[in-house]
Amino acid sequence: MFSRNTKVLSFAGAGAALLLTAAGVGAAQIDKAVTLSVDGQARAAHVFGSTVGDLLENQGITIGADDRVVPAVGAALHDGDTVNVAYARPLTVTVDGKTRTVNTTERTVEGALAALGLREEGGRLSVSRSQTIGRSGLAMSLVTPKQVSIVADGKTTKKTITAGTVGEALVQLRIAVGGADQVTPAVSAPLTDAMTVTVKRVTTRSTSRTESIPFATVRTSSSQLYTGDTKVDVRGVNGARTVTTRQTLVDGAAYGAAKSDAKVTKAPTKQVLLVGTKTRPAPAPRPSTPSASKPPSGGSGGAINLARAGMWDGIAACESGNNWSINTGNGYYGGLQFASSTWLGAGGGDFAPRADLASRAEQITVANRLYATSGTSQWGCG
Repeated sequence: MFSRNTKVLSFAGAGAALLLTAAGVGAAQIDKAVTLSVDGQARAAHVFGSTVGDLLENQGITIGADDRVVPAVGAALHDGDTVNVAYARPLTVTVDGKTRTVNTTERTVEGALAALGLREEGGRLSVSRSQTIGRSGLAMSLVTPKQVSIVADGKTTKKTITAGTVGEALVQLRIAVGGADQVTPAVSAPLTDAMTVTVKRVTTRSTSRTESIPFATVRTSSSQLYTGDTKVDVRGVNGARTVTTRQTLVDGAAYGAAKSDAKVTKAPTKQVLLVGTKTRPAPAPRPSTPSASKPPSGGSGGAINLARAGMWDGIAACESGNNWSINTGNGYYGGLQFASSTWLGAGGGDFAPRADLASRAEQITVANRLYATSGTSQWGCG
């Protein structure tokens, strides 16, 4: 038989047992054993919560806008569930020179290509298809096959090649390009399908010729010569220069204006001409009776004297090239290059007002008059 107090304790013990049982049932409902996979790495986890978001918070996992969680963050979580988390990572993709950056949860290049819908049959990838993409991301390029036409050296070549730029296409087709050649589009331009590339050969053609540089004449006063007389003190010598002409050729045809430059190979020597300043003596009186020789062809009179004609012809060859009527406008006239004052002072007015207007015989006659008083000192070619 139990006392009254004994009965109270019995009921109390029964109540405590009931509370413990209820608490055990509640704990079993909240604590869940699940599998958590992050970027393919799975691990077991326990969580007191009712949603996927509770699990992620408990595990210290922060989800970005481009990350993928399956089931969704707000989905109910059950004991034994598997939760997959895939972090997004930046992927920079350059396809035939055009670049874009995307965020992908794919962890391999092959998976990323499939997700982006990129087919690379016959193309060239800069990385392996099996390469993994880390959390920091990856940059890769893809060059696709293209049909191109190359016009060069008089022929057109059509090929399907995998090249990213015009220059790379030319290398693959073994078409050499010189530094001056013109390539359209430029070698750095991205290669596109059905593109036509033109190569024009640019060369330079050079020719050279030698030209004479005329000498200059310096006139110097001389008190040893009569006024109006001259004498060559230093004979001038022509110089020489080489003129080079360069012509640009495009595919063999002349292009643009030719360019020339000159190089002096021999400097000219200046001619020094002495010009007389000495007062000339009065001319000797003319004989009153003309000689029996042939009368002059012009002028007021005077006998013809052809003495030393061979010598005067030689001097004339030097002075004027035997041109007895030459008048270059330099102040000296005729085959023996008489100054007007010298001509008239020696009686040339008997024949003509200037030596170039007189005949050879008349010029020789006047020259002989001068020779009688001063020899050939009047002529630099004497």
